[in-house]
Amino acid sequence: MVITKSTPFTKEEIEKRNKQILGALAMDLKRVALSYYRGSDKTAEVFYKEALKRRNELDKKDLKPYLTRFLSRMESLQNEKKDKAAENALLYSTIFQNASHS
Repeated sequence: MVITKSTPFTKEEIEKRNKQILGALAMDLKRVALSYYRGSDKTAEVFYKEALKRRNELDKKDLKPYLTRFLSRMESLQNEKKDKAAENALLYSTIFQNASHS
């Protein structure tokens, strides 16, 4: 998604946009977890790819350090066993959802 504007974004606008993206990222990760739990690996993979795209949309320089650590750990979901990946996806989803409301 490309957002253009004639003037630079303010800090408040960047924070608001990051919170929206974190909320969407949380929902994608929750869908990953639920899909793995239900045995729908292909669906989980689709939502995992969407989550990675959303992660790339974030303005990481304005995020708290703990969020950037969890964002970087998302890569490991792909290499984990499905039950562990589902558990971690749900954990990350909760963390990002909480961050989007703070």
